[in-house]
This record gives sequence, C-alpha cells and structure tokens, in this order.
Amino acid sequence: MKEKILIVEDDLALSAGLCFELQTDHYITMAAYNCRQAVQVMESDRFDLVILDVNLPDGSGMELCRIIREKYETPVVFLTACDMEQDILAGFDLGAEDYITKPFNIQILRRKLEVVLRRNQKQEPAKNENGFSDGYLKIDFEALAAVKNGEQLVITPNEYKILKILTANAGNVVTRQLLLEKLWDSAENYIDEHTLTVNMTRLRNKIEDPDHKYIKTIYGMGYVFTGVNL
Repeated sequence: MKEKILIVEDDLALSAGLCFELQTDHYITMAAYNCRQAVQVMESDRFDLVILDVNLPDGSGMELCRIIREKYETPVVFLTACDMEQDILAGFDLGAEDYITKPFNIQILRRKLEVVLRRNQKQEPAKNENGFSDGYLKIDFEALAAVKNGEQLVITPNEYKILKILTANAGNVVTRQLLLEKLWDSAENYIDEHTLTVNMTRLRNKIEDPDHKYIKTIYGMGYVFTGVNL
C-alpha cells in the first residue's frame, strides 16, 4: 500500500515541488497551506506522515504538531527555515521524528522520510484463534467480550461465531455456505440465508464505522475479514 503524506506548507511553489518529488517516489501526497486546512484534512483522512512548516499564516506549526501528536499516531517531520537551536529542540520535545531546516537537499530529505516511514510502519493486527486486536477493535472469543475504541460491545453468540470464523480465515474468502454450515450448532438451531444476512448486517453496524472497515463482501461468493484500519 502506498504511503500517504500530508505537506503543510504555505509556500505554494515549494509545496507543489515537494508533492511532485514525492509522487515520483510513489507516495500519495496532499497539500494544506495553513493550520486550519491541515486540521480539517486530518479529520477526514488518514496519513502515514506529516511534513510541517513552523511559520504558517494562521498559527504556529509547533502548536499544530502538539495537536497532531495528541490526537493521532502520525509521525511529524518539521521542514522549516526556523533553524534556531531552541526551535529545533522544541520540535523534538513535541514529538517530531525529525527536524530539517531550509534550504535542504531533496535527496537527503527523501532518505530521511524513508527512514521515518520505515521506523513507523504499523505492525500487522494481532490475531489468533482466541481473539483479535488491532488497537481499535478487540475481541476475546474465550470471554465472549468485544471492545471498540474503549466501548464495550453487545454481541450475540452467533455474531461471535461469525467473527471467529472470519478472523481465523483473515484475508481469505469465507463462503456463505461455509458460514451456514458452521453456524448450525449442536442443538440444530438452523441458520438460514436471511438470518445470516441479518446477523452480518448487525455485526457490521456494531464493529465498523466510516474509518474502520473489517468485513468486505465478495458478491456471489461470501465475505473477507480484512482487519485493516482505513
């Protein structure tokens, strides 16, 4: 998956140049020209890295960095003309991964961004036969407990069965027929096509939201548990 980089820079020419250079390295880039735009963009999209200037038209990049670090795990790299020692130290104190001063060498910048992105690569979500967790959604099949973003979920036994089958086969298509066979319990409580569809819809409504999708429908076949934060 291509990494997505947000560039917060009010110099339009420099911003366009950075976007072009990074796109040639196969990154996806987006530009914001002030603090307000950056906050709005980050609220509606997910980024793997933020390149941030200190002097912005409507505020300080330092304050914006503090906001980003409080709300997101996205790494921040300062790219700025502010080269005073106290500025550099302040940037690192706020949690920046690196502090690069202008003028800069584009090849060195590229290499530094590679290092930051590699260092901050998210590990695959932890999952096993007894549970699943990606930090946002946590499922314990032994305790029949599920938590989404710190909130306890009420999930039915059949929904847990569906989740366990899907997570055990994460990344692979689980056919509707297989689910129907697995959901036929020892008491022969029959689960039909309609009931399966209803259970799947309710389960999705409980564990998913606009920013977190876990179950993908493969029309005409079945479902895939992606277990991926979008």
